[in-house]
Amino acid sequence: MSTENITFSPAEYARYNRHIIIPEFGLEAQKKLKAAKVLVIGSGGLGSPVLLYLAAAGVGTIGIVDFDVVDDSNLQRQVLFGVEEIGKPKVEAAKQRLQSLNPHLNIITYNTQLTSANALEIIKEYDVVADGTDNFPTRYLVNDACVLLNKPNVYASIFQFEGQVSVFNYTNAAGELGPNYRDLYPTPPPPGLVPSCAEGGVLGVLPGIIGSLQANEVIKVVTGIGETLSGRFFVFDALTFEVRTFNIKRNENNPVNGKNPTVTALIDYEQFCGMKAVEKTIKEISVEEFESWREAGENFQVIDVREPNEYEEVNIGALLIPLGTVAENAEKIDKHRKVVVHCKLGGRSAKAIRELEEKHGFTNLYNLKGGITAYLQKTQQTV
Repeated sequence: MSTENITFSPAEYARYNRHIIIPEFGLEAQKKLKAAKVLVIGSGGLGSPVLLYLAAAGVGTIGIVDFDVVDDSNLQRQVLFGVEEIGKPKVEAAKQRLQSLNPHLNIITYNTQLTSANALEIIKEYDVVADGTDNFPTRYLVNDACVLLNKPNVYASIFQFEGQVSVFNYTNAAGELGPNYRDLYPTPPPPGLVPSCAEGGVLGVLPGIIGSLQANEVIKVVTGIGETLSGRFFVFDALTFEVRTFNIKRNENNPVNGKNPTVTALIDYEQFCGMKAVEKTIKEISVEEFESWREAGENFQVIDVREPNEYEEVNIGALLIPLGTVAENAEKIDKHRKVVVHCKLGGRSAKAIRELEEKHGFTNLYNLKGGITAYLQKTQQTV
C-alpha cells in the first residue's frame, strides 16, 4: 500500500504521537496504518477488542461484517457495546462507538452473513482480514477466500479458558508465503465434537486478551514491524497462564494452494463441515415470563434435557429427557401446547430444540433463557 499521499492533521499528529516517537515505529508506520484497509469479520468477543484497538491505532479504513444484533448475554465479554445498544444491529452500534473513539477513520459496515456468494466480493476490497468468527464453516470460508485473493488472514479463536492466535497466508519480506488454516486443519472436526461458546461458555476476559493479541498481529502485518505469527500457532491458557507456540509449515497436499489444488473456487462450507454456520433462531422465554405463565395457570409442558445426576441434585419438576435421548423420546413431547425446554444454562436445551424442530417438525418449543441456574437465582433457591 502506498503512503505517498498520506498526510496528518495537527489533531492526528497529537493523537498518534506515542506511536510516532517509537524509534522502531515512527511516522512511516503510522502512515501505513492510515493507508490500510482492514476487514474485521465478527464484532463479538474477539471483534470488540480488535475493532477498538485498530480504531485507536489509526487504521484508516475498517470494514465490519456481522449480521447479529446486540443481546444482553453478549455484554459479559463484548465490551464494544452497552445496555443502550441491546436490540441494535451490531455493525451499527460498533460504527457509532468507533467513530466516537476516533473520528478520523472511515468505517464501512456489512450487516450480512459472510457466505460463499459474497465473501470474495467483500474481502477483495481490503488489505488484511481479521477473522473473529466462532464456527468452522465460516473459518474455512474466510481462509479459502483469503488464499484465493492472496490476502493475509489474522486468525484467533477462543473457548472456555483457551485462546489461539496465528497469521495465515502471509508473504514475508523475502517473498516467502506462509501456511494457512488448511495446513493446520486440513479437515474440520466431526460435527458436535467441539461445542460452541454458546454451549461450552467462555471466560469473559479471555476475548479481550486474545483479541488484543490479534490486533497486535494486524498492526505488525500492516506496518511491517517485528515478526508476525506466520508459521507459528500461539496457544494461551488463562487458568494456568501457560503459553505454548507451535511451528506450522505449508503442506504440499493443501487442497487450496498445495501442489495439486482441488479447491479453486469457494464451496458449500456448511456441507463440507457438516454443520450450519449460523444456527436457526429459536424462541426463548425468560424466567419472569415462565413464572407468569405458571401464575396464570397456563397449560404448558416443561422438559429438562440435563443428565440424571444433575436432575437428582436439583430440579423443578420437569419431565427428564437427557439431550442424547431427545430424538428417541420425541413422542413424549406434546405438539399441541407450549413446551418449555431447559438445561443448566441454556446451551443444551437450545441444541435439543433445534434437533426437534429440524427432525420432528416441532413449532411450539421455547428455550428457558439462562436455564435452571437463572431460574434458581431469580427465585432465590440454591443449586
